[in-house]
Amino acid sequence: QARLVESGGGLVQVGGSLRLSCVASGSNLENIGTMGWHRQAPGKQRELVATITWNDDAYYEEPVKGRFVISRDSAKNTMYLQMNDLNPEDTGVYTCTARTRWSSLWGIWGQGTQVTVSS
Repeated sequence: QARLVESGGGLVQVGGSLRLSCVASGSNLENIGTMGWHRQAPGKQRELVATITWNDDAYYEEPVKGRFVISRDSAKNTMYLQMNDLNPEDTGVYTCTARTRWSSLWGIWGQGTQVTVSS
């Protein structure tokens, strides 16, 4: 079974940047299709931030368009989220997720990494 582990979160000032990483390990990694990042701000529901398909098609939710870049390195089984021009509304727990090539459900989740943007 595949496992996802995030890293790269932390405290950053408004306008700063962070890069999150998500490493996939375990078995059946070849079955992973689309991967993505979700985030959950304090007191709010979890929301999708960005996704990337197995052939590198990227999609971004409106609040992060033009500021965040999602990418993946298949050789390293790693996905990244480069976050630029951060603002306090970007604060939250960022979680790496994945789904198999034949499923529309986010079936694999990491533990999450905290991102805090201070003003």
